[in-house]
Amino acid sequence: MKKSISRRSFLKAVGALSAAGALAACGGSSTSTAASTASSAAPAASSEASGSAAASIKLWTYPIGGWGKDETVQEIIASFNAKYPDIKVTVEYLDYTNGDDQVNTAIEGGSAPDLIMEGPERLVANWGAKGVMAPLNDLWTDDAKKDIYESVESACKNDAGDYYEYPLCMTAHCMAVNMTKVKEVGADKYINTDTHTWSTDDFLATVDALYKGGYENVAAIYCSGQGGDQGTRAIINNMYGGTFTDAAHTKYTADSAENIKAIQALHDADGINFDASINGGEEITLFRNGTLQMAFCWNIAQQLNTDNNDAGLTNSGDEIFPMAFPTASGDPKLCGGIWGFGIFNNGDDAKIEAAKTFIDFIAADPDQVGASVLASTYFPVRASVGDIYAGNEIMSEYSKFMNYLGDYYQITPGWATARTEWWNMLQRVGTGEDVTTAVKTFCDNANAAAAAEA
Repeated sequence: MKKSISRRSFLKAVGALSAAGALAACGGSSTSTAASTASSAAPAASSEASGSAAASIKLWTYPIGGWGKDETVQEIIASFNAKYPDIKVTVEYLDYTNGDDQVNTAIEGGSAPDLIMEGPERLVANWGAKGVMAPLNDLWTDDAKKDIYESVESACKNDAGDYYEYPLCMTAHCMAVNMTKVKEVGADKYINTDTHTWSTDDFLATVDALYKGGYENVAAIYCSGQGGDQGTRAIINNMYGGTFTDAAHTKYTADSAENIKAIQALHDADGINFDASINGGEEITLFRNGTLQMAFCWNIAQQLNTDNNDAGLTNSGDEIFPMAFPTASGDPKLCGGIWGFGIFNNGDDAKIEAAKTFIDFIAADPDQVGASVLASTYFPVRASVGDIYAGNEIMSEYSKFMNYLGDYYQITPGWATARTEWWNMLQRVGTGEDVTTAVKTFCDNANAAAAAEA
C-alpha cells in the first residue's frame, strides 16, 4: 500500500521531538543572536573527579535543528555541567544570512569563538584550510573511526589527514511537493510514493500539469544568494546525471553537457522561474504559504518546523510530500548535510582542551550522544547510536532518503568562491545569458579559486 505523511503523523512527530528544525543550510534565521550562559542549577561535582580544568568557552552555532533554539541548547549544556561544572559555556546563535560574515570578522579581529557547530565545507574546506582551526586528531580514536560512517569521516579531514570536525549528525537534503495540488491536477501518477522517487520526464510532466492546472508559479530556481544552494545544485545535477565536481574533489565540472541540458530544461519549463529576489529560506516560505507548489530546499528539519502548524499548507489541509530529486537513470544522488564541532585555535591551550571535553561529551558519550542528535532533528553519524526514531512514522519515511546520499563534494578547494559564482551564474541565466556561456564562466572562476587554494 502506498504511504504518505499525513497531517496527524506530522503533528505527532513534532510533539514527540519537541525540537522544531530551523532552516539549516537553507538561509533561515536562528532564534537569538545574544550570548547566553549555561544554567547554574547543574548538580555539583568536582573538577578533579571529572578530569577537567576550569575554563570559560564560547560556542557559536548555526541553526542546525534544535541547536538553533536556546532552550534546547541550554538543556544540553546543563547536562554537560552536571559532569563538568567548572567548564562554563556561553552560546551565540548564528544564521545563514550573516553568520559567515560574523565568523570571518571575528577571526580577523582576533575574537573567534572557541567552539563552532557547522559542517565540513566551513570547518575543513574553509577555516581549516586557512589554518585557524585546531586539529582534533586525538578525538578520532580507533573506536570512533570504527563507529562513525566512513563517508562522514573522510569529509571531516583534509588531505594531510588532520581532522577539523568531530561530527554529530547528518541528513539527506531533498525536495518537496504540495501533494494536494499534484493530485488535484492528476499528476500523482508520475510519483512513486513508496520510494519518494520519480524520473526527470515525470518531474517535468508534473510541472506542466500544475502549470496547465492554473498554478503559474510551480517552482523557483532561487538565486539571491548562497542560502539553500544545495537544492539548486541537486536539481540540476540529478536531472541528467551531471556532477558538480570531479570524484577526487580537485575541480568543478558543472559545465558538463548533462548540466547544461538540465539548466536549459528548467529555464524553458513553464511554471519554473529563475528568481533572483529570493534565497532558499524564502523559497520555503513561498512553498508553505501556497505561492509555490514545489520546494527544492527541503529536508526533515523543514518538515518538522512548527511554522507548518501555523499557516499556509497545513492550515489549508494541503499535504507536504518529500521527494528525491528527479533523475533520468532512476538513481538519485542527494546532497548530504554533516554537522558537528570544530575548535578555533585562539592560542589558549586550556580553552582548547575544555572545548575538546565538551565535544567528547556531546558527540561521543554513550549516555548523551542520542539526546544531542535528537536535538538536531537529524540522524546519527555513529552506528552505535541505533534507531533513535523507532516507531516514528515520519522519521522512518525520511530515513529512506539516506539511501540516496551522493558524494560529499563540499570540501573541494575554492568552495567559498564556487558558492558565490553559482548563484551569480543562475542569475545570469535568468536574465537571458546563454547557458553554455554562463556555466563556463562559473567553472573558470571556481576552478581558478580551487587552483589557488590547492
